[in-house]
Amino acid sequence: MSKTNSATFSLINDATGEKFAMPVLDGSVGPSVIDVRRLYTQTGHFTYDPGYTSTGSCESALTYIDGDAGVLLHRGYRIEDLAEQSSFLEVAYLLLYGDLPNGGERDKFVHDITYHTMLHEQLINFYRGFRRDAHPMAIMCGVVGALSSFYHDSTDINDPHARMVASYRLIAKMPTIAAMAYKYSIGQPFNYPQNDLSFSENFLYMLFAVPAEQYEVNPVLAKAMDRLLILHADHEQNASTSTVRLAGSSGANPFACMAAGIASLWGPAHGGANEAVLNMLNEVGHKDNIGSYVKKAKDKDDPFRLMGFGHRVYKNYDPRAKVMMQSCHEVLEDLGVDDPLLELAMEFEKIAREDEYFIERNLYPNVDFYSGIILKAMGFPSDMFTVLFAVARTVGWIAQWKEMIEDPTQKIGRPRQLYTGPTERPYVPINNRK
Repeated sequence: MSKTNSATFSLINDATGEKFAMPVLDGSVGPSVIDVRRLYTQTGHFTYDPGYTSTGSCESALTYIDGDAGVLLHRGYRIEDLAEQSSFLEVAYLLLYGDLPNGGERDKFVHDITYHTMLHEQLINFYRGFRRDAHPMAIMCGVVGALSSFYHDSTDINDPHARMVASYRLIAKMPTIAAMAYKYSIGQPFNYPQNDLSFSENFLYMLFAVPAEQYEVNPVLAKAMDRLLILHADHEQNASTSTVRLAGSSGANPFACMAAGIASLWGPAHGGANEAVLNMLNEVGHKDNIGSYVKKAKDKDDPFRLMGFGHRVYKNYDPRAKVMMQSCHEVLEDLGVDDPLLELAMEFEKIAREDEYFIERNLYPNVDFYSGIILKAMGFPSDMFTVLFAVARTVGWIAQWKEMIEDPTQKIGRPRQLYTGPTERPYVPINNRK
């Protein structure tokens, strides 16, 4: 819960000499915020902040990022510790309920999620309405949005039990929806969930098993998938999370809100960055070409950009990238993959750590830098990368949506604007227009 600071910020109108006091609110950690909720009432002015880069849009106890120090905390726990020692469903429980579960709580939560993984059978007919070459994210948007027409009993956002059921259903069914989107795109039969498998094992089974042969889940790949899901579970008020909150602020049902989040994540500036890294590495092609491409990256007049370096929030090494790099080596070693793209990636990382140009601009490798290489090695086509991101981020979206609904101060989102169009003018009948 935020606290009002004894300090205030003063805003002075130089033209009139009027002075306005703006309260300061403190969180538990991180920068304080200037409370401008009464700014328009007091001054007749709005703030102007394109992209909301300096605006706190809500109060949240879920995730904290210190971009300068390279720190990411979920409910106070470091992401590195969670990725190394916890499981994805434990992190999901943590985000939803505020604390890591004890043994009994964990077992019940895992059981409840496991027994919600099946989809309504009629949804299979819904898949058949898509073209086979439809992008899996397009299918995800449609199917997740359609869930509200199948699960009427969990769309009442004012009922705590209905909110819980909707939350569990979305977390549980998203891997099934994603796997079916993949299977549909390649013309293979759908695999039904297996209750004797863990969350990540079951996801891999639904994605890669075929009826003609026995499928054994590789424990190294299952661990890598679990880590990948943990690392992408939540990331504060990013574009897709803000979209979910904005949609939810109108009272929309949770399935519609998640579909809105998926649509936002689909954008290449958000969820498609790891695919862009692979495209860049393929363009570079060989280590001998790195020098010329680094030179191109330093040239502000050259359109080439190094993908997977730097972050909107982190001005230090992305803590998720360290874990992802470890998983990358484990996966490639286990699979016996000698991927030249990894060799390229390592060389790029070395340059970024030593070259003053990158150091001065805080262009450190981010989580997308290695995730694309891991997913490629595991057998995922590039158009599935963002789908996996959506499966992971569903947990964060749900937790953020739930927090917003339960916040008594929340209102429908309604950003303001700086209008620059024509002033009022008379209507001209069509016969008199030139």
